Amino acid sequence: MNLTLRIWRQSGPDEPGRMTTYDVTGISADMSFLEMLDHLNEELILAGDEPVAFDHDCREGICGACGMVINGRAHGPERTTTCQLHMRHFADGDTVDVEPWRASAFPVVKDLVVDRSAFDRIIGSGGWITAPTGAAPEAHATAVPKPVADTAFEHAECIGCGACVAACPNGSAMLFTAAKVVHLNVLPQGAPERESRVLDMLGTMDAEGFGGCTNTGECATACPKGIPLPSIAAMNREYLRALAKGR
Repeated sequence: MNLTLRIWRQSGPDEPGRMTTYDVTGISADMSFLEMLDHLNEELILAGDEPVAFDHDCREGICGACGMVINGRAHGPERTTTCQLHMRHFADGDTVDVEPWRASAFPVVKDLVVDRSAFDRIIGSGGWITAPTGAAPEAHATAVPKPVADTAFEHAECIGCGACVAACPNGSAMLFTAAKVVHLNVLPQGAPERESRVLDMLGTMDAEGFGGCTNTGECATACPKGIPLPSIAAMNREYLRALAKGR
């Protein structure tokens, strides 16, 4: 398979960027998208050119590091992470545009790499519990109804990749923040910080410069882990509850 790649190249956060065209040949349909970029970078290095910088880590779809916009869609044409997107979803001769996440809260570091530390600061402001640690407690010591456990697990699947922000026309981080809030707020272990958590995390999200949510739903459509859109409504209820309690 042969492709024409148009990739965003930017040498640094304060430098101008541009789309640069590369013709890539000998691509296997069984390659992942990242393996295809590895193939391109090998050719660039052999030619004495600067390789394309992009984020990656586990390459197993569980760490969220590999985010990029492919043909205008976060993570590409399939609802998965970029590392799990395979080249069989493209046709021989296609032109593929590859860009970094586009959000003011995710400044470009270099090429396809963006600074997503804003997510870390949101989590740091309230994504924790004060329940004491130690030996594993008896399984039945704290009763958690199955629907509650299922909700917590569903939201704990968020890998913080940022696809929700990249897909949102407003650059909102509401789905990410909702996943982190709901995950802990529904559990008895998260009860002591229930009100302060939602207030602090939403306050940090706003301070980081993310856009407002207008419920377009693109965030949930792009989420590779299927965090549901009603999570945002659940977080909004938690927010109103915290305000009513005067926290």
